Amino acid sequence: MGVELWLVRHGETLWSREGRMTGWSDLELTPEGQAQALALRPWLSTGLFTAVYSSDLRRAVVTARLAYGEPRPEPRLRELNFGRLEGLGWGELEPAQQAALTAFEGFVAPGGESTAQLWARLEAFFGALPSGRYLCFTHGGPIRAVLRRMGQDLWIAPGAVVGLDWSQKRRLEPEALSRGGVCRG
Repeated sequence: MGVELWLVRHGETLWSREGRMTGWSDLELTPEGQAQALALRPWLSTGLFTAVYSSDLRRAVVTARLAYGEPRPEPRLRELNFGRLEGLGWGELEPAQQAALTAFEGFVAPGGESTAQLWARLEAFFGALPSGRYLCFTHGGPIRAVLRRMGQDLWIAPGAVVGLDWSQKRRLEPEALSRGGVCRG
């Protein structure tokens, strides 16, 4: 079967609504974010998963609980650590920082981490998963990093889901969630 990933971006937070750099800050979901998570429940319940993981940050854990059930917390699924840029709005970043973050290559957050470090921790986690289907509640940066490695560069909205065949490095169509799979757990 290989490794199949269903990556869910957490629901909206106040900072995501305001366009602020929200890395490792541990924020709550807004009422809209809670509604986004609950809206996923009927669809995600059609899938059978080997395991369910989430970033250990509250916004991802709560999204998982509302959308599916109790996840296994996994710190490697955290957002990029924005360091001293945490909480800043886009317009408060220097032009060079904006350009590097837009390109999502060569970006290094002062006092935080680089996009290369983000990718290394994601690759270590996903690369160690045994064959199976996994549901992972995470953040926009990790999903973008994975998609970029598959030749796509997409911004994923809060509460959105992306299916991936990790072994074949390709996207899956949404209807693939209800086909096949393994024991729910």
